[in-house]
Amino acid sequence: MIKQLSLPALVLASALLAQPLAIHAAPATAAHPAQPKLVVVLVVDGLPNEQVLRYREQFGQGGLRRMLEQGASFNNAHQAHGITVTAIGHSAVLTGAYPYVHGIIGNNWIDPQTGKSVYCTEDTNYHYLNEETKPSDGTAPTRLKVDTLGDQLRYATGGQSKVVAVSGKDRGAILLAGKTGTAYMYMDKTGNFASSSYYMQQHPAWVQQYQAGKPQDRYYGKTWAPLLPAAAYAGDAPEELNQVKAGTHNRLPFSYYSESGNIDADYYNLLKTGPYLDQLTLDFARAAVEGENLGRNPAGVPDLLGVSLSAHDYVNHAFGPESKLSHDHLQRVDRMLAEFFNYLDKRVGMDNVLVVLTADHGFPNTPEFSRTQHIDAERIDGSAMMKALDKHLSDKFGGARLLGAWSLPNIHLDYQQIEKSGLKREEVETAAARFLLAQKGIVETYTRTQLESGAANTTRMATLMRRAWNREASGDLMVVTKPYWYFGTGSSGTSHGSPYAYDTNVPLLIMGKRWIKPGAYGQYAEVVDIAPTLAHLLRVRPPAGAEGRVLTESLQ
Repeated sequence: MIKQLSLPALVLASALLAQPLAIHAAPATAAHPAQPKLVVVLVVDGLPNEQVLRYREQFGQGGLRRMLEQGASFNNAHQAHGITVTAIGHSAVLTGAYPYVHGIIGNNWIDPQTGKSVYCTEDTNYHYLNEETKPSDGTAPTRLKVDTLGDQLRYATGGQSKVVAVSGKDRGAILLAGKTGTAYMYMDKTGNFASSSYYMQQHPAWVQQYQAGKPQDRYYGKTWAPLLPAAAYAGDAPEELNQVKAGTHNRLPFSYYSESGNIDADYYNLLKTGPYLDQLTLDFARAAVEGENLGRNPAGVPDLLGVSLSAHDYVNHAFGPESKLSHDHLQRVDRMLAEFFNYLDKRVGMDNVLVVLTADHGFPNTPEFSRTQHIDAERIDGSAMMKALDKHLSDKFGGARLLGAWSLPNIHLDYQQIEKSGLKREEVETAAARFLLAQKGIVETYTRTQLESGAANTTRMATLMRRAWNREASGDLMVVTKPYWYFGTGSSGTSHGSPYAYDTNVPLLIMGKRWIKPGAYGQYAEVVDIAPTLAHLLRVRPPAGAEGRVLTESLQ
């Protein structure tokens, strides 16, 4: 039964309804900061975080020190996969994904279908523009199975955001540019920066104008000399520890010339080892900022610039991260970055720019230096080890040749021959794994059966190696060396690629005062966290394969 209101009650209700409603708004909150006009992602190829910490007090005011003091620095940041090489590390930066998803399992690897070696960014459907192109040259991101942050940014803005990447290495540019950006890479036969027909059919006018100036020729006859006073290098390894092959130099000063006496391909190739390649890369990046009007997008949307500085990797390979050359080179990179930041401040305004700096991998010391520190360190002849494995399997299983191709740390078995011989795959895998574990310098092996079934143990090493293993592309066994051991021959230099901290621990610096809280952060972080963090700040969808987290502790 509905109760009828009395006349006084009706009058009161009518009066109340006639009054304006009092709306209680939610407490005011700070406005969401505007998106950056330009995101700059810097990758210093082959830079261990240890070097940033060790040489920090020698940096100038405007480069790495500026990022360390005005940005967020994560000292416990890692390339968190077990095969730490250039292509995989660059893929991680803007996909936020691991190799088991993004499909880039090395710089080169064996195609299980053909048994032949393939290069991470090769695609014979495309060619360099106005440059010689070999079948194995890197021209396209075809083998990258996922998208990148740049792809998501362009998708969200209807293609109006510009994404440009430049590097001394093709894979450094291509894997940062993603599927829909544009990559430019250094040509070591001509010294030009060029793109490929994947991206365009003809270079834009600004690139043609840049190439016409031949800036790469200005370093002929120049000398790379120490930047700092002699006392600054007192803690570096003695040059005599790293006796490089005849005809090359292992000390400063280091001159750039050609045996022919002319500017030629030998000179352009020599430029890759030392600071001038990185200077050329940053100069081209400046030209790209102006030519593409990056950071001043007329549509009012953010742009993205990826810059991979390749020379530090070449220097560390040749001389080791403990060397005077590596030490001096990083100081020069620091000064170059200071000039680049000053340029961006004048061109775009650093208040409008978000900068991220990281590395694709770290580096161990040379075995010669490690042994002076009483560390067990050696090089392993991978070819000899594979020859011995082939013989062992043949002897054990009645003469059948069961070893297929290999590209260490991945090893492929010949499953067709295994089945033809009436053998079980797991039996052969186990026999191979046990043999490899008995070899000098090998600490662990993982088989396809273990990796597919999840039976590999739960150590951190196992986690990193599982992430590095792609079911379709990787081998049937993966092998891990002891700490400070690596696959290589010769008697000088060093290499990387392991799951150990000296290879995984890289700098992760983020600077942008409108978005980032400055400070040194001790929280564990990964390079795959970069893409989700940038996606959050740009308010776009994370890339499809991204597994990292948003680094919320560093955000304003």
